Amino acid sequence: MSALLSDRVAAFLDLHHVMSLATAGPSGPHAATLFYARDGSAGGGLGLVWVSEEGTRHSRELAASPAVAATVAADTADFAAVRGVQMHGRAVRVDDPDEAARLRGLLAARYPFLQRLEALPDRLREAVARVAVYRLDPDEAVLIDNARGFGHKETLVLRRSD
Repeated sequence: MSALLSDRVAAFLDLHHVMSLATAGPSGPHAATLFYARDGSAGGGLGLVWVSEEGTRHSRELAASPAVAATVAADTADFAAVRGVQMHGRAVRVDDPDEAARLRGLLAARYPFLQRLEALPDRLREAVARVAVYRLDPDEAVLIDNARGFGHKETLVLRRSD
């Protein structure tokens, strides 16, 4: 069952492009909306990667505490069509240059505008070059699917939380 559920969660993540990442810090909880790519080699095949400036609130909070939660959901006004993934785990900045390059490649493969950086204005190209790469390795993923019943949830435990 876990392999099948993992495949279903991966397929859902691959169909969508925007996650909401929740962090917490001295000012309280915070959520950021980010483009992501799924890293099939991390987090039980469900690792999520993104780029962000190190000075953003969520990046500063990740540097202090890697505990995060994230959601990815389809946009709908029909309660029976509600589907999504909730996950929690640890997110860190990827400092290894080779690994960061590999993850940037995943993002470029998913978002064609990143493949055309040379065509971007200098200001945007410089901004993209400055961002850091981050990865969320989930401890748990929950697939929500109201088409299977109101509030239907299936939980996939990837790593026991300490």
